[in-house]
Amino acid sequence: MVYVPFISSPPEVVRRMLELAEVNENDVLYDLGSGDGRILVTAVQEFKVKKAVGVEVREDLVKNSREEVRKLGLENHITIVHGDMYKVPIKDADVVTLFLTTSANERLKPKLEKELKDGARVVSHDYEILGWKPVKVENLGQHTIYLYIKGKQ
Repeated sequence: MVYVPFISSPPEVVRRMLELAEVNENDVLYDLGSGDGRILVTAVQEFKVKKAVGVEVREDLVKNSREEVRKLGLENHITIVHGDMYKVPIKDADVVTLFLTTSANERLKPKLEKELKDGARVVSHDYEILGWKPVKVENLGQHTIYLYIKGKQ
């Protein structure tokens, strides 16, 4: 398994990632390596996504993010899966968010290519998906956001 340390995305980066992906109320969003769940919460609260699913391998982060979701009363909209992001099915995703590493993105690429439907958006914080051409790249302070659209990469 590729180890990815937990570092949270700043709120302004989270918001901009979701804006660039044009996330909306018809979308199902997956955050692979969901950490503390902040992308999921923002997607539901501010962008009104239909469903948000976080996949996280670390038990402590799963427990904490599930508790936060419960406190916010968002259990009907957010699911946190304790599992391996390389194995959890993502076929119903309209949007996938990533803040991993280049090597983790590289390992994830065949799964994204196989499982995502054409038109699905993939937005990555700071790390490219090598071999894919982003449709947008935006710098936000010290951060870079890459937007890919399946079928246009």
